[in-house]
Amino acid sequence: METENAKETGEIEASNEAKSDPGSPPNPRTVKTKVPEVEIRLYRRGKGPIDVFRSSLGGWDQDQLEVRDILEKYGFKSIYAYNTESGRGVPIRFHPRNGRSIIGYKDGSVVYIDGEPKDSLIKPITKILVGVAVITLLIALVVKDTPEWIKKLNILGGDFPPWVLACIVIVFTRMRKRTKDFLKKLGW
Repeated sequence: METENAKETGEIEASNEAKSDPGSPPNPRTVKTKVPEVEIRLYRRGKGPIDVFRSSLGGWDQDQLEVRDILEKYGFKSIYAYNTESGRGVPIRFHPRNGRSIIGYKDGSVVYIDGEPKDSLIKPITKILVGVAVITLLIALVVKDTPEWIKKLNILGGDFPPWVLACIVIVFTRMRKRTKDFLKKLGW
């Protein structure tokens, strides 16, 4: 009964001696300590709370939040401090090796966290495929016959399919967006 109550309150029981028979009297050297915990109210992009739970604090001083566990459990790529009145605050940073927060938290405090879900790979791939299909369709509708200058170039040794031109346009525009800052640094 006593150990069940200790489990419910988050206490750890430590003893100097090995466990003896259940019928023996209690050991006077038994020490009970409470595991420090915080209550977390978790939001997703400001909506929620999607979950309210208690999390034990870890680390040397028992004041660090287990950030990596929260990220993995809820599928977030990052989490932020959150205020219900003003919204999302600064990101909660964590140590890359142990996954614990860099800043400390007090035992018994209530922590509001807003999470940013991981991006799916389907969305950008779908956008690229739809873009290629639309540009190919537009090129096929506008250009009924292959232009003379493409025939003179004879790049592929035959007809120049419109989907290749669509792929070139998409790759060029995406590279331009990604290297815009790089080209500015070079003075272009």
